[in-house]
Amino acid sequence: MDDDIDAFRALADPIRLRIVALLRDQGGTCCATPGRVCACDVIAATGLSQPTVSHHMQILTRAGLVSGRKQGRWMYYTLQPERFAALAASLSAFAAPLPIAA
Repeated sequence: MDDDIDAFRALADPIRLRIVALLRDQGGTCCATPGRVCACDVIAATGLSQPTVSHHMQILTRAGLVSGRKQGRWMYYTLQPERFAALAASLSAFAAPLPIAA
């Protein structure tokens, strides 16, 4: 449950939600490759400084929503779809109708 709380907190920030959408759409112009997005593209898309993007990516990574891999001098990020599926499964328990008390 604590892992879910960390993930929902990470997604509650509008900037991090925008970053997740960028990773989902694999938007990038500089050096993105299929399945991953370079940190420089996240910086360009958000207009944030490198330290600020790094901070947000660290939060998303700690929550298990994103993984990062350093290649040369750049960081490349990918979404972790299994983590999003687990969050969706956690939420689906709240979508079930409540039993009617007799």
